[in-house]
Amino acid sequence: MSAAERAVPDAVAAFAAFVLPALWLSSLSASGLVPQLAGLGAGALVTAAAVGSVLRRIPRFSTPADRVTLLRAVLVALCAVVAVPHLFAGGGTDLLLPVLGWAAFLLDGVDGAVARRTGTASPAGARFDAATDAALVLVLSVAAAAVAGYWTLAIGGMYYVFVAAGFFRPHLRATLPPSFSRKAIGAFQPFALLVALLPGIPLAAAFPALALALLTFSFTRDVVQLETRHRAGLLHPGAARTGSTVR
Repeated sequence: MSAAERAVPDAVAAFAAFVLPALWLSSLSASGLVPQLAGLGAGALVTAAAVGSVLRRIPRFSTPADRVTLLRAVLVALCAVVAVPHLFAGGGTDLLLPVLGWAAFLLDGVDGAVARRTGTASPAGARFDAATDAALVLVLSVAAAAVAGYWTLAIGGMYYVFVAAGFFRPHLRATLPPSFSRKAIGAFQPFALLVALLPGIPLAAAFPALALALLTFSFTRDVVQLETRHRAGLLHPGAARTGSTVR
């Protein structure tokens, strides 16, 4: 089956892989009907966004790397099913959420390796990967809010604020040179949130606090650099910052 023919079956498989586990996970929650429905809705939204990333492509295609990313997105969606009811109910989280989160986190990078190995790396795949990374951080920040406080939501929300700002200031969507520190800080975000979700970790809230400080520094540095280059006329106005390089 060609890459174009795989897109719809892969999308259907992703939804199927989400629905039954999501209903089971939701049934385990004792937080009430409304939080359960909110969790299911959040998970469905994550899954729909991932499926849409594949189906909206022109021409439409799906690669082996995309199937890995779809699996990661389903794991993120299942994390949302568990995390959102905890946000309503307050209190700690059980081990199920960190297990799902660590699985999604550890799969990060596998899709890129598969794309390079199969020669199917693409800007569309890179954008899909970046969006899945952002969704994981957002969901984990929701989960951590039930443990450390609502301030952790700033970790998950910062990426989306930056993207929204790009609609008003298009030069913020321009491509920046690759940065090891930016990648390292990005990878530290889900790690720090997952550590905070593990039971029995001393000073667990210190990890997301450090993550937030580093993320604020990284985004501030990028904004300053983009604004400076824009004023100097060094940016291509139509360049998209996310997904501008292949994974």
